Formats: sequence, C-alpha cells, structure tokens
Amino acid sequence: SHMFNSAVSGLNAPPVSIVLNWKSSYDGANGPLIDMSQAVPGYSAHPDILAALAKGASDPALARYGPVEGDPEFRSAYADHVSQLYNAKIDRSEVQITSGCNQAFVATVLALAGHGDRILMMRPCYFNHESTLGMLGVGIDYVDCDDDGGLLPNCALIDAAIRPQTRAIALVSPNNPAGSIYPAPLLADILALCQKRGIWLILDETYRDFMPLDMDVPHHLFAQDDWQSSLIQLYSFSKSYCLPGHRLGAIIAGRDVVAQLAKVIDNIQICAPRVAQHALTPMLASMTSWRQENRERIAARATVFRTAMDDLPGWDLLSNGAYFGYVRHPFTGVGSRQIAETMARKVGVLVIPGAFFGAGQDGALRFAFANAGRDVIAKLPDRLNNLTV
Repeated sequence: SHMFNSAVSGLNAPPVSIVLNWKSSYDGANGPLIDMSQAVPGYSAHPDILAALAKGASDPALARYGPVEGDPEFRSAYADHVSQLYNAKIDRSEVQITSGCNQAFVATVLALAGHGDRILMMRPCYFNHESTLGMLGVGIDYVDCDDDGGLLPNCALIDAAIRPQTRAIALVSPNNPAGSIYPAPLLADILALCQKRGIWLILDETYRDFMPLDMDVPHHLFAQDDWQSSLIQLYSFSKSYCLPGHRLGAIIAGRDVVAQLAKVIDNIQICAPRVAQHALTPMLASMTSWRQENRERIAARATVFRTAMDDLPGWDLLSNGAYFGYVRHPFTGVGSRQIAETMARKVGVLVIPGAFFGAGQDGALRFAFANAGRDVIAKLPDRLNNLTV
C-alpha cells in the first residue's frame, strides 16, 4: 500500500458499505430484514418533484454548465427560504450550492484549513467528517459529549480544547449519530466563543427539517450582527426532499467565504446538478405542508422507537431526535462491530456500530429510524430480546 496516499489508504472502507454487506448474512428466519443503518427516508419524493425532474432532464439548456456558485434562481429561492425559516435576512450572494452536504463539508474545510491546521469535532462524530479531515491532512481534536448531558457538548470543554492551530469547530445539529438537538442558547454560546477566539463555526444542519414538533426556529444565529465573520452553515436537500441520488446541498456563508468556496467547487465539480436545482426552485416554497407532514411522520417513528427501547431490558436510549437513536447495548466487553454483525446475521436488524463514530463509542449502536415504518420499528423488542452475542 506504499503506492497509495497514506492519508487515504489508512482510512476504513466507507462505513455504510461495510454494514450493507452484512445484509446477505441474514437467512430471513425472523421475518424481513429491518434496515436501520443508512440515514435515508423510506418514502419517496413528492410526485410534483419527480415530474419536475423528469421534465428538466429533457431540457437541453439544463445539460449545459451552470454558474459555479449555483443557478441564480435557485440561490435566490434558497436564500428566501432560509431567511423565512430563521427570521433573518440572507442574501443570494451568501449562498453556495453544492453536490450534497458531504461535498459542502469538503469544500468548507479546504477553504479554511490546510496541513498543520486543526478542526475541533464533537464525539460521537459523523464518520464522513472525520475521514474527510484525515484525507485532507487536517488535524482533529475532540470534545467528548457525555450521556449525562444528553450527548451535547459542554462549552467550557470546547473552549479548553481550542489550540493555536484550531481553525474551526464543526458541529452537526440535529446530530448524526446521536440524534441530540443543540438548544439555541448553546449554539449562541458556541458562536460567541468562536467569535472571541477568532475561529469559524461550521454548523451542519442536514436534519433541520426534522426538529422536534415543539421547536420551530432551530436557532437565532443569523439574526446576529456580523454572523458572516464566524458562521458557515451546511445543508442537504437529500433528506427533506428524498433526493439523495441527485446530490444537492447548500452552504450559507459570508461573501468572502463564498469567493473561496467557488475556487474549490470549480475544481471538484464545476457546478452542482442543474436539473435538481431547477426542479426544486419553486418547491422550497410550495412543499411547506408536505415537509411538515414528513416531519410529523418521522417524529411519530421516533416516539415508537423510544417505546421499543423502553421495552428492552438492558438497552438504554442515550439520545434521540431527527432520524437517529443512539443506544447503549447490554453486551459489555464485546466490540460494537461484532454486536452489529451478529444482530444482522442472527435476528435481521441492521444498525451502525458505535465504533464507527469515534474512539470510546464501542458501548453504543446507531439506529436510523427514518427508513422504517412504525409497524416495523415496533418489532425491535421481539427481535432484540432473544439476541445473544
């Protein structure tokens, strides 16, 4: 392997691919496989969205290159959408459209950090963020989120972990993998800390359309003067619009940041998929009630999941929200990867082992319940009660 880039050859294979390979080990004895591994909605995109995609796919104008920052109509529609959502004024020039949110993170890191620089992450952490930094040769420091705090970080610990080389703090809220929702006051404190220390806050809000039903505005950061000097927000259209195969995401940041991002995107991608941009432009406003129905649907699944975990002696739901439940399993002294493999093989339940979300996470498993209906989730206690590893 000395012929490969050691920053890449040293990484694990893509975690979702590893887990999906376990599917074939299950013989079906307990009924159909329950797949709670990948974070993907189990229902389809709205028929109007699919019709618009079909129409756009046959339009020769959309087969041409578009602007690096995104199509102007889509940037405007998204700026208006976010302005309304956060009760703030976002300008079209503060939007960079990307091919999905993973690319948004790659571009953001490339714009902010180079070799020898460091980024501070919360653990358990989203594995693609960790492997992206590893590939780019950017150092990582961690703040561990404990169970007592609902898997949320402590601001004083974040402050203590910032070093001279730290360029940014990266957060995901609602969180992947923990499902924890960062309260608005905590996010405000973290942004104030970034401003004080002269570093960036990279806030990945891929799951913001699946906030708990009693929470409407995710935070008030965009209402602050000069948020542009320290906040970069990432978003994905994959989950909310059920389009992960179309690869569409967005970054909101100050104009000077967008100027740097455009250089990066021009080299990785040139422009994000234009058919999807065109199809979604009118949908951000027209799909409000459909998004709300899906939010309610996912919230109902979260409730059934909580009940299922309550019915499982020895299993402890550490945190949940949006698409995820982060669960402590009862098998002490056994690695989470072995447990997850055994769960797939013996009882047909597919989850992602805690070990994939960072050091010290072997006691946990991540369940993604967006992919499973309530009737399916309700079967978990039957399957897992009999599990031996």
